[in-house]
Amino acid sequence: MGTGMRILLRVGALLALGALSGCGLVAAPCRVTAAGFKIVPVVGPVAAATPDACANAIDPTPTRS
Repeated sequence: MGTGMRILLRVGALLALGALSGCGLVAAPCRVTAAGFKIVPVVGPVAAATPDACANAIDPTPTRS
């Protein structure tokens, strides 16, 4: 792996950690679980309701349109 690639990976890791700082980091497992549930057809959105509520209770996100 070249030096440029190492720098790029470090910068990417720092940006990811910055985006997940604070409450976002704590809510991440709930959000990842909800995203995994949403993949399942028909029952996925229903099963994802609880992890979504957990994540929104920890770190509310603004509504996106």
